[in-house]
Amino acid sequence: MNAGELRKKYIDFFVSKGHAQIQGKSLLPENDPTVLFTTAGMHPLVPYLLGEEHPAGKKLVNYQKCIRTGDIDSVGDSSHLTFFEMLGNWSLGDYFKEGAIGMSFEFLTSPQWLNIPLEKLGVTVFQGDTSVPRDEESAALWKKLGIPENRIAYLPRKDNWWGPAGTTGPCGPDTEMFYYTGEAPCGSECKPGCSCGKWLEIWNDVFMQYNKNTSGEYEPLERKCVDTGMGIERTVTILSGKVSVYDTEIFTPIIAAIETACGCKYGKDSEKDRSIRIIADHIRSSVFILGDPKAVTPSNVGAGYVLRRLIRRAVRHGRKISGEGIEFSKIATVIIELFGIAYPELEKNRAFLLGELEKEQSKFMETLQKGEHEFEKLLPNLLKDPRKIMSGRLAFNLYDTYGFPIELSEELAAEHGMTINREEFDEAFKKHQELSRSQSGQTFKGGLGDQGDMAVKYHTATHLLHQALRMTLGQHVGQKGSNITAERLRFDFSHDTPMTTEQIKMVEDIVNQQIQKNLTVFIETMGLEEAVSSGAIALFGEKYESQVKVYTIGNSSSDFFSKEVCGGPHVEKTGTLGKFQIKKEQSSSAGVRRIRAILS
Repeated sequence: MNAGELRKKYIDFFVSKGHAQIQGKSLLPENDPTVLFTTAGMHPLVPYLLGEEHPAGKKLVNYQKCIRTGDIDSVGDSSHLTFFEMLGNWSLGDYFKEGAIGMSFEFLTSPQWLNIPLEKLGVTVFQGDTSVPRDEESAALWKKLGIPENRIAYLPRKDNWWGPAGTTGPCGPDTEMFYYTGEAPCGSECKPGCSCGKWLEIWNDVFMQYNKNTSGEYEPLERKCVDTGMGIERTVTILSGKVSVYDTEIFTPIIAAIETACGCKYGKDSEKDRSIRIIADHIRSSVFILGDPKAVTPSNVGAGYVLRRLIRRAVRHGRKISGEGIEFSKIATVIIELFGIAYPELEKNRAFLLGELEKEQSKFMETLQKGEHEFEKLLPNLLKDPRKIMSGRLAFNLYDTYGFPIELSEELAAEHGMTINREEFDEAFKKHQELSRSQSGQTFKGGLGDQGDMAVKYHTATHLLHQALRMTLGQHVGQKGSNITAERLRFDFSHDTPMTTEQIKMVEDIVNQQIQKNLTVFIETMGLEEAVSSGAIALFGEKYESQVKVYTIGNSSSDFFSKEVCGGPHVEKTGTLGKFQIKKEQSSSAGVRRIRAILS
């Protein structure tokens, strides 16, 4: 079974069970400063898992593109990936454990669907602790379906518990499904969840059953939800009888393009094979980031930094296997053709993403040549040090003078049996420039963005700001992205020139006038076409469901200041926002300006 077939079967199965198919969202999450990328299928559904009503109903299914960079240094082995696809289905206060486990079992074992033999399946459930009892309900349901006791493992919180994301909030046990490889068990205690590698996880059902309160107690939730996730790449590997994700049809065309580009053969040399896998993963990830409707470009901060690191690491490994490097645009073209049907935005943004990829590759090739040459000049003296430690200040000089990333300095050092004094590098680097690289290693195992009072106020303020900008600068202004914390808002919008002092003051005044009017925030659910025809603004390039939520700020749904298609959350009255003040207006990228503002 290939990825396209798995996607279709999953969607068809859950639609047949009454689920509404919803659109996957952008790789770049809106209004969540806790992460740089969408890192799980449930990430875009956070407001609805917290209690908001979803326009499509209570039972949902989709496939979602995701990126996690926490394991970037492990990419190159047989399984780790940066970009991956997640299949997911959700119950928002509808079915719970019996329904979720029953459908999971049917999809996995039924001849009509995945047809996995029962003897190949095992599961894990939460073993319980002093705060929450053992999940006997899930275990009993699995036994009833035919999973024997010896293939049900009871595991602790670190393995079979989700949430809450912060100190309080929704949380609960999960049950994970595993595929047995058929190899001899590692011992008498070898069960699903064992770290020996004989059991491979393929699916996860999370049961949001409790609310952890401020006293640390777990209260049963009245509205229980289910969040599930199945990784396409891993599942296709298992169903295809392959050992590595890179041996599946998801990657073989990409690897074939790399073989052609570098004039080498995959499967002949372990070190070269690792580099080929890194290139395949990193270019695929870069194509999806650049092809996203909210695409970022390579830069030294945030998501742009992750993108730059992916491309530059691929360049480095391209030169390792091919001397002068390989042309990434040809590999990217194959990736667009492979995934363009499932993700049409790749084809739509083909010219842009190929252009940015070529530009960054060319720029870094020059940097790499200079940096490696300087490193080689330093090497004789470095090797004389019996401690095999390279000074962090030397590594910083390579970065500061030649733009040579610390990660590549570390790789070069490791190749010669050395390490780099990273603390020293970080100290020098901090004085030079503060990057958001530390954020890039965070993963979102169903984590929730900030839903606090101030974040909600800032989210509402972005609507007022958006409309004020359109009134001041013109109707060409459109939102290109926003990032909200409890301390400030950041808003990107389409505009070619810097705003004047007078324009900034005018926008501030308009926003504060609407706050002083104490306008009401109305919410309606309607069809997308109806929403747009009623005057609501919908973000260009965003994917919407057929039914959407519309937030209107004004005296009524027809007498309003602002009207936008949005997922929330918002305040009820603008008078609660406080005073709005723009702290900075600057360029974000070509044709895009950025405002930072606060409420006081």
